[in-house]
Amino acid sequence: MNKRLSITLLTAPAMIVLLGVFILPMLLMLLLSFQDENQAFTLQNYALFVQDSFYVEILWRTIRVSLWTVLATLLLGFPVAMYMAQATGKMRGIVTMLILAPHLISVVIRNFGWVVVLGEKGWINETLMKLGLIEQPLRLLYNELGVVIGLTDSFIAYMVLAIATSLYAIDPSLSKAASILGASRMRTFFTVTLPLCLPGMIAGTTLVFSLSMSAFVTPALMGGTSVKVMPVIAYEQIMATLNWPLGAALAFLLLGSTILLVTLYTWLIETKRYKEVFAS
Repeated sequence: MNKRLSITLLTAPAMIVLLGVFILPMLLMLLLSFQDENQAFTLQNYALFVQDSFYVEILWRTIRVSLWTVLATLLLGFPVAMYMAQATGKMRGIVTMLILAPHLISVVIRNFGWVVVLGEKGWINETLMKLGLIEQPLRLLYNELGVVIGLTDSFIAYMVLAIATSLYAIDPSLSKAASILGASRMRTFFTVTLPLCLPGMIAGTTLVFSLSMSAFVTPALMGGTSVKVMPVIAYEQIMATLNWPLGAALAFLLLGSTILLVTLYTWLIETKRYKEVFAS
């Protein structure tokens, strides 16, 4: 038995499962998005997105919330990843466990925990009011801020692990060499560490953005009826109004927008890299 046949046989079960539970349902949903109530071919479901500014605003809000989530996870996750890269084996394991531990709990339970913390009578507002810093409770829930907080909590681990993986691969002697040559810690960070961990940052930002664009539970629980995003609207069209064709069209518009933005982001990064290489 040759090597190629062996690989084919080993991967066949996974490919069959992928075909049955992912590709075929996606194709059926795609066909459904081009049908009307009478199952006749139509482009009305996609035309409605362009004609109705409501859906355009929903898509823009979804992108905006996702970008804020990427920024928050990057700013909060990078220092944690740096600490993990510099920590000893035991401490690194403890930090990794603390990062992954929340994912052992259902996202629904975690979101309800945030609802308790961020609510008008949550401990944040209660503490600020007792200290006299505010007179009225801050509105931290059922707005974009609340959704971003929930998504950041859900996806920061992906950012930390992606960046930490790149930091682990950096040879410590490079930083030592820069220090010997007179570079300060700040300059060493910006000229050595940051460029070398860029692949991890790209992977982390891409992954967090994609997950945020498709997030449903957190926007539904922490955004309420005030912050509608595309996954929530698609779900409502399918499950509440039973308008499966429109829900399928919205789902594929979301998928297409995500793929387009991620591709554009990757292309811009690669273009910048090529320019830097040829410039040097």
